[in-house]
Amino acid sequence: MTPQMITRARANADHGGYDNVDFPLGEIEHLPGADASIDVIISNCVINLSPDKAAVFAEAFRVLKPGGRLAISDVVAFAPIPHDERSDMALLSACVYGAEQVDVVERLLTQAGFEDVQVAPKEDSKTFMAEWAPDTPITDYVASATIEARKPTA
Repeated sequence: MTPQMITRARANADHGGYDNVDFPLGEIEHLPGADASIDVIISNCVINLSPDKAAVFAEAFRVLKPGGRLAISDVVAFAPIPHDERSDMALLSACVYGAEQVDVVERLLTQAGFEDVQVAPKEDSKTFMAEWAPDTPITDYVASATIEARKPTA
């Protein structure tokens, strides 16, 4: 998140009277939180922008309290993305370039220590995703997905 995004999120929380949320500025691979200090992490289409997804999931695991939950919406691949598509900068900015295959996401979350890992691609997402890069067949390879996992309680 940028400082401007943090300012806006905090203003929205104040306006809505939400005093149980926090919006710290930091890097997704180095979260600004103490070990086992967070109940829930939510994310919307940013993890695939990180070149080190294993570090992202390890950090999420570190800061979550036992029993804490991870709830993500992100782009995942269900087939290998061709090299030509991976080098298209428009697809990088459209959150496609960095998409990992579903089995890789599941493996990375499990290796980080999470349980109850679920990666559920949303087939209906292909409709709007086709508009992100109309001259490419991206919907042959990727879809938006709901990704959920839980840190064990013990």
